[in-house]
Formats: sequence, structure tokens, C-alpha cells
Amino acid sequence: MMKSSYQVQSSKAAEPMLARTVILLLALCSGLSVANIYYAQPLLDSIARDFVIAPSAIGVVVTVTQVFYAAGLLLLVPMGDLFNRRKLIAVQMLLSAGALLTVAVSHSTAVLYAGIAIVGLLAVAAQTMVAAAAAFSAPSERGRTVGLVTSGIVIGILLARTIAGTLNDWLGWRSVYAFSAVLTLLGSIALYLLLPKQESKQVGLSYVRIVLSVFQLYRELPILRIRALLAMLIFAAFSILWTAMVLPLSSAPLSLSHTAIGAFGLAGVAGALAASFSGRLADLGYARMVSGISLAILLISWVPIGLVYRSIWYLVAGVILLDLAVQAVHVTNQSLIYKARPEAQSRLTAAYMIFYSIGSAAGSIASTWTYAWAGWAGVCWLGAAASGLALLLWAYDFFENENNR
Repeated sequence: MMKSSYQVQSSKAAEPMLARTVILLLALCSGLSVANIYYAQPLLDSIARDFVIAPSAIGVVVTVTQVFYAAGLLLLVPMGDLFNRRKLIAVQMLLSAGALLTVAVSHSTAVLYAGIAIVGLLAVAAQTMVAAAAAFSAPSERGRTVGLVTSGIVIGILLARTIAGTLNDWLGWRSVYAFSAVLTLLGSIALYLLLPKQESKQVGLSYVRIVLSVFQLYRELPILRIRALLAMLIFAAFSILWTAMVLPLSSAPLSLSHTAIGAFGLAGVAGALAASFSGRLADLGYARMVSGISLAILLISWVPIGLVYRSIWYLVAGVILLDLAVQAVHVTNQSLIYKARPEAQSRLTAAYMIFYSIGSAAGSIASTWTYAWAGWAGVCWLGAAASGLALLLWAYDFFENENNR
């Protein structure tokens, strides 16, 4: 088996390979890429009116986007271990810009669904960027770098709905995708020019073998299995909150406007930004400790969240705590799994993020069902249950590692 470019460049590993400006550009572009799969949620009513689609059927737009995003995690992200990451990211973003423009100018449901499917498929460029950030960073800087780029993704998720709703009110739903297409094109050019000119990878595997080896990683790496399960549980909790939160806020007695509800994304951003510090702690060897403390905070966050009817400020505090905790665990998860197989970072990202997708989808579905059955209190108990399971799983892994020392 021939050496990968990571191995070829190992003599340079002692020095950070990414300038601060490039890391921030990766964070910005990763947030932009992942936001593309969340824009549709506040636009469904407008799209339904434009295409004369029944309200009961317009949800297919979101479903198609998420299904193809999951497919992209398995089929596209592992390509980063086979091809030049710099060129791969640029091409994915360029194609994504074309797909976004197709959605913006679409005048039939067939073109709309085809365009939105490709948008979802190529949104995984964000995860290719995370793997690239890890690969291009020195080991001593990897946690901090991954933390910054991952913060960009979380901020993109949280602000996508607010940005889409605002542009929709001003210029119509098509402007959202046209605006994103322009930014994605500019991001593609900027990253192609500024990312390190990495040598082409030679891992000795075909594309099919690369994809299949994702499943082999689950068998070979216990740390991946544990951290993937943690990702599933924490992002289930994340989705439980953000999917169901609009229901009590828009109903009596709170009856907030959609603009006010969208502003809660700003509270989540504050938590996401604060959690970037966890990457630095992971670099210092405190990843497992940070995970445990963060999971305890995640569980506690459901107390103020549950008090929303007493004061809206309780919810604001709970949102900050929850997003801080989820982001911190997410960053430390990635820091630990990337250390296990430096030459397989893209495949590790794919294997890990598949469980993220499962947790997000399950949390979204379960939260709306639970709200209809047991109200906001039931949603909070559901979120606390997912958070408690994650804390128990961390405790099992922590003491297992302590006993094996």
C-alpha cells in the first residue's frame, strides 16, 4: 500500500499548516454549505403557493433534502481519503452553486425536487471541510481547528431559518437560493486559491473499497462506536428542542411572532461560539473530561427549558446551555476519533456523521409526536431522557478506559 499524502507530509506535522484566515474561511463556507439543507423549512408555505402544492405534500421538499444529505455522507465524504481535498471541496461547492441556482429558477416540481436533492447531496461539502481542517492541522492544533470549523456548521444550522425567513419576506423564496448560490460560488473560488496544495492521495483502495471500508471502521475502532452513539443521542436532544420549540412559542399564551422565534437562533449561536474553547482543551488531553462535564450541562439545560411558561428568559438560558454542551461534545468526539486513524479522516467523518443524521431525524419525528401527546413537558422529559442516556454511555466508556489502564 502506498503512503497517503498525510504520511508523506508527516515531516511537516510539527507546524500548523493552516493560517487563521483560512480556518475562518473554512468555518464560514462549512456553515454556508450545511445551511443549504435548512433553508427550505421556513419557506415551505411560499414554495407550496408558488407551485400549487398541497400543504400536506410540501414536506417532501425537506424529506428529499435530508435523504440525499444522508446519501452524500456515505457516498461523497469518504472521497476525501481518495482524492485531493482542495480540488474536491472546490468542485463540490461549484456543483452546489449550480444546484442552488437550478432551485432558484425552477418552474416545475420535477426540476424543484431534482435541484433540492442535489443541494442536499452536495451539502456534505461541510463535512469534507471538517476532515480537511483536521488533515491540514498539526496534531497539537487539531482540536482547536476542528472546533472553529464545527462552530461554523452549528451557526449555519441555527441562522439558516432566520436568514431564509428574512429574505423571503423582502424578496421572495427564490432569492434565498440565488443569494446562497452566489456565496457558494465565491467560497469555492476562495478555498481553491487558499487551501494548501495537497498532493493527490494514494491509499491503495478503489472508490468502492473506500466506501465499504467506512463500515469496517465501526468494527475496528471502539472509540468510533462509542462516539458515534454519543453523537446520535446529543443530536437527537438538539433536534428535540429545535423542532418542537416553535410549537409552544407560537401558541397561546406566548404567541410570539416568527421573527421573535427566529431570534432564538442568536442565543444558540452564543452557545456555539463559547464551545469552541472545548477544542483547545481537547488538544491538551482533556477531551473525555470535557465530554462528561458537557453532557451533565446538557441534562441540566432541560430544567430552564421546561420553565418557558414562567419566563421566556429561562428558555434563552436553556438554549445557550444546550447548544454549548452539544457543540462541546461534538468537537471532543471528532478530536478523539481523528486521532485513531489520521489517514482515514474523511471516512471517519462519514461514519460518525451517519449517526448524527440518524439522531437528528429521530429527534425531529419523536419531538412532534411527543408534543401532540404530552405537550411541552413531555418534550422536555424526552430531551432529558436522550441527554441522560448520553451521560450514562459516557460514564460507561470513561470507567472502562480507567479500568484498562
